Amino acid sequence: MNDNTRTRIFARLESAVQHGSFNISEPGKPEIPDLDKKQKIDLLKKNMEAVRTQVHVVEKEKWIDILKNIIKDKNINSLVYGPGTEIGTVLEQSLGEYREKLIKYDRDIEDFKSIIFESDAGITTTLGAAADTGALILWPDEKEPRLISLVPSIHIAVLKAENIYAGFSQAVEKQRWAEKMPTNALLISGPSKTADIELTLAFGVHGPKELIVLVLD
Repeated sequence: MNDNTRTRIFARLESAVQHGSFNISEPGKPEIPDLDKKQKIDLLKKNMEAVRTQVHVVEKEKWIDILKNIIKDKNINSLVYGPGTEIGTVLEQSLGEYREKLIKYDRDIEDFKSIIFESDAGITTTLGAAADTGALILWPDEKEPRLISLVPSIHIAVLKAENIYAGFSQAVEKQRWAEKMPTNALLISGPSKTADIELTLAFGVHGPKELIVLVLD
């Protein structure tokens, strides 16, 4: 394409923009279904299990017992956690014989990198979840860095049932994100997956091979 042709093309485009009529409507508010707590749990579970996420709905007082079973069944020998988080103290006080498997994420990444990349699993809290898309919401911070949910082969996420929302926009509104926007927000629906040019699906290539969610009801 020579310079004259390029000039004529841009001139026509500019003319069309100047004389054109554009009606751009404001985006409407997403329609969020009115669901009760059980319906939101069931919908989230259905959508997450459809992409190979393991979901356990447990009583709040018994989630540690379920975690112990998971550690045993999955042969987890190292479990990374954030000691300054809501679940940190519970893990330290309640894991019993499995406490020795805990690894605190309490140092700079450069000092911790070799440890976390060799760890079997990481456990994190969650900010909430969107039932309609089957996605967990995480806000990583200095107490619970993103690498805990990203690097180990197994990611275990602890989710309070009351923090499950019908949709993501409802979570943003109810939790008043506009007043405290995070520097980093994660939406996680399942284990890491990717496909090659032949559409062969592989899990765990760029992240955890397994995602296990404990819904505390």
